[in-house]
Amino acid sequence: MDAIKEIKSIMNESISCKNYFLKEAENIKKVSEEIIKCFNNGNKILIFGNGGSAADAQHIAGELIGRFKLERRALPAIALTTDTSVITAWSNDYDFSEVFERQVEALAKKGDVLIGISTSGNSQNVLKALKKGKEIGTINVSLTGGNGGKIKLASDININSPSQNTPRIQECHVLAYHIFCELAEKGVSS
Repeated sequence: MDAIKEIKSIMNESISCKNYFLKEAENIKKVSEEIIKCFNNGNKILIFGNGGSAADAQHIAGELIGRFKLERRALPAIALTTDTSVITAWSNDYDFSEVFERQVEALAKKGDVLIGISTSGNSQNVLKALKKGKEIGTINVSLTGGNGGKIKLASDININSPSQNTPRIQECHVLAYHIFCELAEKGVSS
């Protein structure tokens, strides 16, 4: 296959995935409303995932603390993936599957929003963190791929990209959290 055909094939696959992802518009709206309510009530967002999802967690937190499109107050968002001392110490001494759960236990309060990201929908450390959040009384949001995996069951709202292709799933996730950021900026009180 020549390069142009391959590029167009990848782009068409991405467009097709996003067209299907339109079915998640209502859930994206619900998450955006929960995020706005969270911020307006003085709560925070905790975001976490592994690999590329860890980078996405940092991206979301950065957009909310800084600014996405509008000048406004800083919004409290923490990417649990950025505390390397906690992640490496806990994982080395205990178990990596509990690393986010432990952080949620320490940092989350009732009314906070947890956003767990897992392209497979089955990341054990994300699942355990969401379960811990349920015990605390957080609003649990997940961004998943495929069939949503086990994580969708631990979520109050699941946003799922039905693709099996990780890059396409991630592209849909980026679209969803950019919408969260844009709507949150417009909806938070100053």
